[in-house]
Amino acid sequence: MSDANARKPEPGEFGAMTLWYRQPAREWIEALPVGNGRLGAMVFGKIDEERIQLNDNTLWDGHRQDTNNPQALQYLPRVRQLLFEGKNQEATEIADRYLMGNPKGVKSYQSLGDLWLEAGQDEAVEDYRRELDMDSGIVRITYRIGDVRYAREIFASAPDRAVVVRLTASKRSKINLKVRISRPQDASSFTEGNDRLILRGQVADIPPGASESLGMKFEAHLLARPQGGRLAAESDTLVIERANTATLILSAATGYKSDDPAQACRDSLATASSKEFARLRSVHVADHRKIFRRVRLDLGRSPGDDLPTDERLAAVREGTDDPGLAVLYFQFGRYLLMGSSRQGGLPANLQGLWNEHMNAPWNSDYHTNINLQMNYWPAEVGNLSECHVPLLDYLASLVEPGRRTAQVHYGCKGFVAHHLSDIWGFTTPADGVWGIWPMGAAWLCQHVWEHYAFSGDREFLSRKGYPVMKEAAEFLIDFLVEDPQGRLVTNPSHSPENTFRKPGGSVSAFTYGATMDLEIVHDLFTNCIQAAEILNTDAAFRDRLKQALNRLAPLQISARTGRLQEWIEDYDEPEPGHRHMSHLYGLHPGRQITLRGAPELARAARKSLEYRLSHGGGHTGWSRAWIVNFWARFEEGDLAYQNLKALLQHSTAPNLFDLHPPFQIDGNFGGAAGIAEMLLQSHAREVSLLPALPAAWPEGSFSGLRARGGYEVSAAWKAGKLAAASIRASLKNACTLRVPLGQQVVEIALSGLAIPLERTADPCIVRFNAQPGRSYSIVMK
Repeated sequence: MSDANARKPEPGEFGAMTLWYRQPAREWIEALPVGNGRLGAMVFGKIDEERIQLNDNTLWDGHRQDTNNPQALQYLPRVRQLLFEGKNQEATEIADRYLMGNPKGVKSYQSLGDLWLEAGQDEAVEDYRRELDMDSGIVRITYRIGDVRYAREIFASAPDRAVVVRLTASKRSKINLKVRISRPQDASSFTEGNDRLILRGQVADIPPGASESLGMKFEAHLLARPQGGRLAAESDTLVIERANTATLILSAATGYKSDDPAQACRDSLATASSKEFARLRSVHVADHRKIFRRVRLDLGRSPGDDLPTDERLAAVREGTDDPGLAVLYFQFGRYLLMGSSRQGGLPANLQGLWNEHMNAPWNSDYHTNINLQMNYWPAEVGNLSECHVPLLDYLASLVEPGRRTAQVHYGCKGFVAHHLSDIWGFTTPADGVWGIWPMGAAWLCQHVWEHYAFSGDREFLSRKGYPVMKEAAEFLIDFLVEDPQGRLVTNPSHSPENTFRKPGGSVSAFTYGATMDLEIVHDLFTNCIQAAEILNTDAAFRDRLKQALNRLAPLQISARTGRLQEWIEDYDEPEPGHRHMSHLYGLHPGRQITLRGAPELARAARKSLEYRLSHGGGHTGWSRAWIVNFWARFEEGDLAYQNLKALLQHSTAPNLFDLHPPFQIDGNFGGAAGIAEMLLQSHAREVSLLPALPAAWPEGSFSGLRARGGYEVSAAWKAGKLAAASIRASLKNACTLRVPLGQQVVEIALSGLAIPLERTADPCIVRFNAQPGRSYSIVMK
């Protein structure tokens, strides 16, 4: 436990990055997460019988199989014709019968199990504190019973591929513990020797006609290392008596990448157990801080700085402004992405990697009609570029199965993915006709381009990025068809999960040329053209894309309402407050609609957003997080802040997990990205400082945020005005810099000497030539 007389960290200092509570978690949604990118744990902090719920993000139900439907291509022309003729219901019925994958869905990501620590302490507990120190990546529980102080530390080490639990007491011989592992299905646990626990199982996935399970095999091994006292094995339990300290090291593995999960566990344990606890801890902390400490955010002193996290969240729900809680939320988003997405592993799913269920809500799968993408919105701007790589690797893994789906379902070249997937390469339509949305891979390709745009890594673009983008574009250029007016459109199509009302009163989701599709096509083709130009390749393919863009149906503004149309026709909306705002993709995360580049479309998009909100839009956590980003792109700081506050008030659990409800992690990542978007933007070919600063944050600073073009940016402001900034370049670029309205750059200095600037007609903009490895100080007035 920290010394009560120690200096309290200043806001924004890394020591202030702590979620803490005066009581144990009563339910899972209050527990605290640790993760190393593959293994995760949720720590409850209970005294007598602690529960630490465990995950391995490769543990899924299901198996690899061909889900393509050979009938789909035969019926596709009929469905297209019916949609062009306005016979939506008939088209829907045929599509649901013949165009879906087989099976029509995926199976669930599953919990690994639970680690139970029975301490036998039922005496009165005082001075209890439960905390997550995000700066070290360690959960701590401290308390006092009588004159003995107890402490536990739990962390998930990426270097040592293990979850580590450490128990200590202020007096000798006070650690008494019974340790066991359980899982509600498909597994058994037992001891090995007197110091190991083993959980062994296989997911019960028995297809029709099969005689044995094709499900994933998995194991978890725990090694107990007490110092002093007695250690014994009793059936499925390890018993520690009168020890001075105890260290528990847990490894886990599945058959996803290992032919022998048991040996994989033994190998990981052998590596981890060769280190003393102090070394395990220091290696973990160094690895964690190397990434976490890249970004600092300070929004000044807050009324909740001295309160437990749940109490300050409750105060915000009552209307209190708490800038420090926004800082915690932002850094918590970065912490969660570090914990659920590391190089060499799988991307963060609907719950990151923290899931207590055998059959999770929405299977905790990969939803690619916004949720998976939103998970990675903070990756590049939040200086977590290597945490983006699992998503890019995952997308590459869909290319091969997606090629077959493109051919079998659509008769197209390239590759396709629809609105959801799993770890088994699922690329076919699922979950009903709104699953016939062949835009998932194309949207994911935006992340390929963004990874290049922020890093300038030409080798990545050449070897990995552009080939994937090109194949996704090859599919779309084959998939596009002429509508009755001669425009190129997608068909079939829909605006994700939303419906429209036709003039005759019928309601449908199925159409052609939905606005989001057109925006995604524009985004992918534009990025492909630019990538091919950078790499000086595929001139003929570039020309094809340019020609297709010229024939693509345009975005449309309703003559009736002035709003950006969500569909190819100016339909009414049965649910005007729908959680999805898909037709605003071109505003965010795309860049087709910008305030200065497309002002008429921007005004129409704003009307669409205001209409959604006036009818109750943003009622889910991830949707509200998206709205924060929209208002930031509109440079409306106060409106972005109002929606960030609403996200905290209505869609945030006591442990700061986002609530759909139930828990979905996308809102955490979308909210963190929205905070960054309020402070720094670079999508419009300029580095814009404090573009959406709210009045609620009159003073503050940040360092380490990244901008497209290979820049790392820092800034400070006072009384709502930019006071100073610096830009460190990693590439040679002509940098266009925008400062807030009403301010001007006095000079930009390199090593104390002013450099030449190009002034523009807009006093808020200057341009200068940036050189790699140089830091530029920006002097303001």
